[in-house]
Amino acid sequence: MVVLALTGFSSGRDGGGCSNSGQEHDGSAPDVGAPVSSSPTASPSGDGGGSQPTPTPSPSRSKAPPLKDGTAVLVRCVSVDDPYATVEIRNPNGRDAVLNLRVSFADANGFVLMTAGGQISVPAKDTWTYRVPAKSPHLDKIVRCDVDPVAKAAWAT
Repeated sequence: MVVLALTGFSSGRDGGGCSNSGQEHDGSAPDVGAPVSSSPTASPSGDGGGSQPTPTPSPSRSKAPPLKDGTAVLVRCVSVDDPYATVEIRNPNGRDAVLNLRVSFADANGFVLMTAGGQISVPAKDTWTYRVPAKSPHLDKIVRCDVDPVAKAAWAT
């Protein structure tokens, strides 16, 4: 009886405590509770002795969906007076992201004189204008700027 009083269980004869309604009771042994099922879909058996509570899953961090790549569009190429290419970079994601931007600077023959760019942090669902510097001793020979239209997603911020 001491063990039963400390654990809060009582014998099946006085109507209190826990019991398994599918278990036969002959009154000779105290009822110390029903075995716990490891299956969350298990249902109680017997003649309506109650139902078991539905287990609550432990909270876990849900994995965010992978980032989508952004887009980049050339707004203006470099000039001798303004040695920056102006690019609009768009983040289609529902969260802030770092996107990779790449611009190639070419001469009249299509020969790439230099490439530039970097990783740009862009807020969620936003478009930012970014100026890419053309630091080249051949600035006067640059006639064409080519922007990679896919701004690869690096990571979320």
